[in-house]
Amino acid sequence: MEKIAKDVGDIQSRLLDHRPVIGAEVRYFVREFEEKRGLREIRLLENVNKTVLETNEQMLPANLQEVSQKLSDISKRLEAANHMAERVQQRELEAQQSPQLQANMEKLKEDWAEFLKEQQRLKEEVDEEHAKAVGEISTRFSEKKKDLAQFSL
Repeated sequence: MEKIAKDVGDIQSRLLDHRPVIGAEVRYFVREFEEKRGLREIRLLENVNKTVLETNEQMLPANLQEVSQKLSDISKRLEAANHMAERVQQRELEAQQSPQLQANMEKLKEDWAEFLKEQQRLKEEVDEEHAKAVGEISTRFSEKKKDLAQFSL
């Protein structure tokens, strides 16, 4: 009985256990793939690497020079702008410290306040004239309305 169980186990392992066959097929496939395709892949990778190296050698120095030139130009412009701003600030400071300019500023402020008061007065006059004109027109309109009502009857 033991021999039958061993034979059944042997038959079962041959029929159902495919690991040794699958392993052999995988090894065969990998070997064939590496032999046929491996060299082609290596050549493609070498070509890509060569192209990248050539690009780095040609493009990088040109771009660095261009960037360096532009940064230099920007730096010069920034220095010029800073110099102009400092000059404007200096002039403003000098102007604020000048007594005559301060007196002129005070006079301008007074003139402006007077101008605003005059504008307010003129606005009020115009508003009054407008109110009178509206009142007169309303009165005339109501009179005309009464006259029209009399003629309609």
